[in-house]
Amino acid sequence: MMNIQPKLVCDHLELRPLLQSDYDDLLRAASDPLIWEQHPQPDRYRPEVFKVFFAEALKSQGALVIIDRKTSEIIGISRYYDYSSESLSVIVGYTFLARKYWGGSYNFELKKLMINYALDFVKTIFFQIGLDNKRSQKAMEKIGGINTGIQEIAVSYTPPKKSYIYKIEKRL
Repeated sequence: MMNIQPKLVCDHLELRPLLQSDYDDLLRAASDPLIWEQHPQPDRYRPEVFKVFFAEALKSQGALVIIDRKTSEIIGISRYYDYSSESLSVIVGYTFLARKYWGGSYNFELKKLMINYALDFVKTIFFQIGLDNKRSQKAMEKIGGINTGIQEIAVSYTPPKKSYIYKIEKRL
């Protein structure tokens, strides 16, 4: 059985369960409109929109804050969700990093950490990437994600939107 809210640590990052007390720090990390410009919900940087996103993340019981181990600063969030012990699959998503952490190794390290942990429990990890989110599509391809096509996905608390479905499978 997979714990979808583990504590995970690697060279530059620590992931731990999201707490209510993380709200201000996470809002600060999310407040840059450029983070969300390719996202299906491009106004998530606005406090009133982010507040709903945060509440849903807490309720999910799969959300993990991302902490820069060097500065102890909260720099983003990610989430495991829709875990299935029957099909041995899980989805990783609702991820963002503060913009100053783009372009380096942070996203790669984050995804590898989450993927390596999940593959101890599942055989398939899925990622739902918005059609306009070119940055995330490129990042998925860099880490070996396979684009399996397009599906209409309920994106949080907004109407369903079409997304690419990427997958990474356990190698036997």
